Order: sequence, then structure tokens, then C-alpha cells
Amino acid sequence: TNCVANSKRLEVVVFTDSIGQFKVKFIFRQPPLSYLANVFALPFSMTVWVAIALSTVLATVSVYFASKWENSNQLDGSVGDALLLTMSALSQQGCSKEPKGRIMLWVIFTALMALYAAYCANIVVLLQAPSTGIRTVEQLAQSGITLGAIDTDYNRFVFRMFNDPVRAAFLQKIEPPKGNPHYYDLYEGVAKIRQVIIFTIGFFAFHSTVDSIYRRAEETFLEMEKCDLKEVDFMNARYPLVPINKHSPYLELLRVALKRIRESGIQSALHGRIIIPKPKCTHRMTAFSSVGLLNMRPVLYFILYGIIVS
Repeated sequence: TNCVANSKRLEVVVFTDSIGQFKVKFIFRQPPLSYLANVFALPFSMTVWVAIALSTVLATVSVYFASKWENSNQLDGSVGDALLLTMSALSQQGCSKEPKGRIMLWVIFTALMALYAAYCANIVVLLQAPSTGIRTVEQLAQSGITLGAIDTDYNRFVFRMFNDPVRAAFLQKIEPPKGNPHYYDLYEGVAKIRQVIIFTIGFFAFHSTVDSIYRRAEETFLEMEKCDLKEVDFMNARYPLVPINKHSPYLELLRVALKRIRESGIQSALHGRIIIPKPKCTHRMTAFSSVGLLNMRPVLYFILYGIIVS
């Protein structure tokens, strides 16, 4: 049986060689960009947003003074009316006020129409775009993804062997104080990885041997779903090794035999038959993807704040 080397085991056994390149990691589907960031602020850079704000102020001032110059009564002498007109152009809406200066209004509405079209096109792309924001254990712990592990004894041991705050938080998420622990068999765990609940936080990370998850994913996942699979190494350990008692008379014999198995190519041939690599993303297929409440959360907050302020 292969074992991961640690200081306590080294007191009793000698680790010789590895007979299986088994890796144990968290496997999950990389969430879309809207899950990790506010996509409604990403289409333009900060300098563009500043330029839009300055242009809006300049347009408001221009409309106000032009209206006062042409007809001092048509806007009731209010800067708020000029600002309302500019904001209606910015949001591609109409306005009850119709001041003179039609050439100026035509320029404002045309420029903001192009800006509005570019913004909407970027939003559509960003809602479908994948993210690369989860690459480390720290990022996975802070992502809010539901965590689970395969129902084996070694997982219950692994999550208790780390004392750092980041990895200790994984135990609280997998074995919550209230509720059932998140230990599942292989089929149920892979099914949870594939299932994504659109309207709520529905992503799931499963801790198990990598090749067993990928074997099941090859059988059940669609091609576009395979492209989303990502992995995070929780243990940060090397391949497990074969332990032999320090005082065993077969120590040197087994050490030489294991090295000959590796050098002769037998081990690599067996790995090619048994170990399943990560599914290849040959081409990313386009498919319809619904927009859930999670994607619209920044807009809903914006509407709520606007109602409160008004």
C-alpha cells in the first residue's frame, strides 16, 4: 500500500519507491466571471469610467447654458432638468423636457448610443466568460464554493492533519457543526460537480483521487462541461511511496525490484492503462446559458439603493 511520507512514519518505516502516481485534489468546475466579480463594472477601464463621468457633467452644463440662452423659461431654470435630460440620453430613455439646441442633443444621444451598444455587448460576453480566479487553496476557501470529499477514512484523517487557518477552515466546511458532513461516494460527488444551480450559489468542489473523478467525468460530462474542470492541490504532497519496515530482511530486495519495474517501463505501461488524464478541451462549444439572480446581484443592489435615495 502506498503511503504519504511524514515524520512520524519515518521513525518506523523506510519509503522506497512509488508504484502509482495517485494524486488527491479538489476538482470543481471553474465558475463564470460573474460569480467572482461585478461584470457590470468590467466592460470599461477606470479611465474610461472617469471620462464618461466628466463627459456627462460637461453635457449637463452645456445643455443647461444652451437652454438658458435660447429660452430662459423652458427648463424652469433648474440644473436638475438638464441633468435629467443627460441621464436619459445615457440610459437611452426619453425625457419629458424638450429644450432647444437640437444639434447638441443629437450629438449627445448619438455618442451615448454608441457607448451604450459597446457596453451591452461587453456585458453579454462577460456573462458567458469563464474565470481563472480560483487557483490556490486560499482562493478556493474564500470563493464560497460548497466543499465535499469522498467517503473514505483517509479524508477524515487528511483534513485534521493541518493546523494553518486556511486549511483548518476546510474541515469546518466539510464537517459543519450543524448538519450532515459532506462525504459522498464517487458517483454522487461527480454528479454534484456537474450540477450547477443557476439561481443560487451552486458550485461544488470534490476531494478525491484525480483519475477516478476524471474517469467518471469522461463517462457523464458533456464536452463543454469538461472544459470547465479545474483542480486545486489541498495536501501539497508528492506521490505516495511504498513503506517497508526498517528491520525487514526484504528491504534491499524490494527496493531494487521496484526500481527495476520503473526502469523497464512496466510501471509506465500500467499507468497508461489505469491512470485517466484530465479530459482534454478540444474545442469550447457555445451553448445557451441562463442568467440567474447571482449574476444580476449588483444591478439589484443598484436599483434598491436608487429607490431608497429617491
